[in-house]
Amino acid sequence: MTSFSIRRTTLAAITALGLGAAMTVFAPLASAQSVADIKKKGELTVGMLVDFPPYGTTDAKNQPDGYDADVAKLLAKDLGVKVNIVPVTGPNRIPFLLTNKVDVLVASLAITPERAKQVDFSTPYAAATVVLYGLKKDTMASPADLKGKRIGVARASTQDVALTAVAPEGTEIRRFDDDASGMQALLSGQIDALGCSTTVAAQIAKRAPANTFENKFVLRQQVMGIVTRPGQTEFMKTLNDFVARNKANGELGKLYQKWLGTDFPTMPNT
Repeated sequence: MTSFSIRRTTLAAITALGLGAAMTVFAPLASAQSVADIKKKGELTVGMLVDFPPYGTTDAKNQPDGYDADVAKLLAKDLGVKVNIVPVTGPNRIPFLLTNKVDVLVASLAITPERAKQVDFSTPYAAATVVLYGLKKDTMASPADLKGKRIGVARASTQDVALTAVAPEGTEIRRFDDDASGMQALLSGQIDALGCSTTVAAQIAKRAPANTFENKFVLRQQVMGIVTRPGQTEFMKTLNDFVARNKANGELGKLYQKWLGTDFPTMPNT
């Protein structure tokens, strides 16, 4: 891909994300970035969610932590550079990447055809199940039962897309900036259910009285990839090699056990 094509692709992606009208001064458009560039800089800048435990969270010192943080640190170590983890949100993680604020995303970004038009994904390094999590007393066995219900989701997330696709007319979908805000809305009774990962649901269960909430039904099974700007072929090959090698040597499995308490899942190489 030529540098012109990369610029054109990036500009189209930014426009598709609705950023064009909002930005009065454009950041420099993304150019192809090589592994050599990163090594010369001596630092890998990684965008990561910090509101999606156990994948992304913060430690006692308010520093990024979790499975994604450990994967980012392992990747930087593999490249022989320091890591600089930059907190991002669900809505701004792709814009941060496309406007060069970060080199790469290790941000629990699910691989979807729509996103693949904007950015490039590595082979999967993590997986998650997205469910509708709601009040146990309410009947919500299928999307048809959501009519008249107040359902929350994190804005611009895969759960937002999945819920929007199946919710019947009359469903009140409330979109929040992040999972933490949606979690608080459910706990405070502002919504009847939340579209979220099973890991977020587990966090809610710890904070609520026993038998208050339950998984209603699965909205989506998703796999996540490490993300680069379009056209960074060499960098992507390095990322795919990194994932494959650390699957094979058990390092990703160790991190999965550490943070999710389960074996590394079987995932497609796509």
